[in-house]
Amino acid sequence: MAKDFSKNLEELLKKNSDFVDQEGELLRSAITDSAYKADKKLIELLISKKEIKDKFFSKIKDITVFNINEFVSYIQDKNFLVDSYTKYRNKIGLNIDGKFLNERKEVALVWPFKDCVLEGGMTKEDEKRKEIFFNEILAEDEIDKLKTPKVLTNWKRYSEKGEEDVKELKRDENGTIKENLIIKGNNLLALYSLKEQFQKKVKLIYIDPPYNTGNDSFGYNDRFNHSTWLTFMKNRLEVAKELLRDDGVIFIQYDDNEQAYLKILMDEIFNRENFVSEIIWRKRSSQANLKKNIVRINEYILVYQKTNALQINLLPASKKLFSNPDNDPKGLWSSQPLANSEKSTNKRYVYKFKNGAILDKKWIVSYKEMDRLDKNNLLYWPKSREGKFGIPRRKFYFSDNKGNKPNNLWVDTEFYGNTEEAGDEIRKIFGDKEIFGTPKPTKLIKRIIQLSTTQNDTVLDFFAGSGTTGHAILELNKEDGGNRKFILVEQLDEHIDICKKRIEKVIEKEKIKDDFVSCELMEYNEGFVEKIRKAKNEKGILKVWQEIKEKGFLKYNVDIKEFDKTIDDFKKLSLEKQKHILFDILNKNQLYVNLSDVKDKDFKVSSEDRKINKEFYSN
Repeated sequence: MAKDFSKNLEELLKKNSDFVDQEGELLRSAITDSAYKADKKLIELLISKKEIKDKFFSKIKDITVFNINEFVSYIQDKNFLVDSYTKYRNKIGLNIDGKFLNERKEVALVWPFKDCVLEGGMTKEDEKRKEIFFNEILAEDEIDKLKTPKVLTNWKRYSEKGEEDVKELKRDENGTIKENLIIKGNNLLALYSLKEQFQKKVKLIYIDPPYNTGNDSFGYNDRFNHSTWLTFMKNRLEVAKELLRDDGVIFIQYDDNEQAYLKILMDEIFNRENFVSEIIWRKRSSQANLKKNIVRINEYILVYQKTNALQINLLPASKKLFSNPDNDPKGLWSSQPLANSEKSTNKRYVYKFKNGAILDKKWIVSYKEMDRLDKNNLLYWPKSREGKFGIPRRKFYFSDNKGNKPNNLWVDTEFYGNTEEAGDEIRKIFGDKEIFGTPKPTKLIKRIIQLSTTQNDTVLDFFAGSGTTGHAILELNKEDGGNRKFILVEQLDEHIDICKKRIEKVIEKEKIKDDFVSCELMEYNEGFVEKIRKAKNEKGILKVWQEIKEKGFLKYNVDIKEFDKTIDDFKKLSLEKQKHILFDILNKNQLYVNLSDVKDKDFKVSSEDRKINKEFYSN
């Protein structure tokens, strides 16, 4: 009877084309989303069949009420919509136990934007595809060696002399590694590897994570979207906090989509009393005439200190506020008031200026100081409306400015940069190419670094993108003679290539004497993930499966014999689902080679890599 009801409900829902994917299967997320919105079309469908109406609707007096939660629970039940993919998944031992995220304290290992493999349509025509993104969420009881240090390989040093192998690592007087590092690999696992050497040694963390905008045709339900994004961020921020010094600070850049959610998450991880500020950055110098009620021209930067030991520096003054209309030999200046209101407590006195003016005012400075300013030509005399001299103001020279205390409204695009400028920076480095969609301007990152570091501090960015943070640090060090070091982490091949080439070109162009070291988490199962992603047809997928059988690490509950015995059923699945199945059977504790396995002959870690890993992880 229950099966008949589910079958009837499924057939009914398929009458709405918005609920059906390319393969004729129901989109569970689209149905759930419509239910939460009390969508009129959905309700009309459900009340058209008596047995379905009786189950999901209640009568209160003369009013029919839709029991949304009951309906959603039924739709999301693991026994509803058991399609060919789920049946096959269960058949080879990958059954789902149906528990929610918060019941099992799961760790989100990968994410569509940065860490995981996404096979999905990116056009309007493909919006109805059931996106099979390879997003893995592991429960704590499934984690074995996931968070242990990984073997680092492919060590290279880049300087103005070019590329060379890394023989040893530079350390400071306390034994801490003092190198600019660019690390390729999953950033969650990289952070746990860095923890071995850099726990409580990073002064500043700046990250520009994926914004979770939904503009990428990732067609999942908003509720799932937010919860997954927050889980993803929580996992990384918890370990990142351990890397910060007690006087350290974290700056996170984001937009409206996760503003409220991220603030609450940060209150939980860093404690509410350690909230410093939410900076509003004007990202565009002009605004497009978009078809929106309110055009968005800003982003946010959330700032938290690790403890109350944080000391914020002054920001250098912007020359935009200074000028030199009288060709003063001391250079650029601005003016500040000398007279105060009659209600002030300042002392009143009469002063006769050398230009003949006699004024009786409540002055901010003493008589002696006024005399010094007047005699040394340190006064500016604005003219009144009648063309006469008004009330004098004191000159304040740019050369005497030691800096300004920052505020949280960063709207001066000449001082803080903007997205147009960021794009121009990339094009100047790589030629007239659009190689990176959303870089941040170096000016913006430089201001953050100036605010929060001294000249020998370490800065971490584990969403490195195009490498703006490294670029900003090199430029700033050249300007103020500093020796700050950066640690950049990125997973995507195309991004890591841009990042390294950008830093190389900055070193070469600016004739910077510093260098950087690159390495990567040594792949194992992660290599199979890439092969799965690149497979273009069934033949390619089956070839990868043969390699996985011979060399890969599989989940303990996968029955290889059953897989091979049911290979005809596997072939009936779409290419997307075949990819997802192969990804699913891989043991995620073995995506990369664990340091504890460095001597295992199966992983073929070279003697050179064993030596440099021993040096990297030694304290």
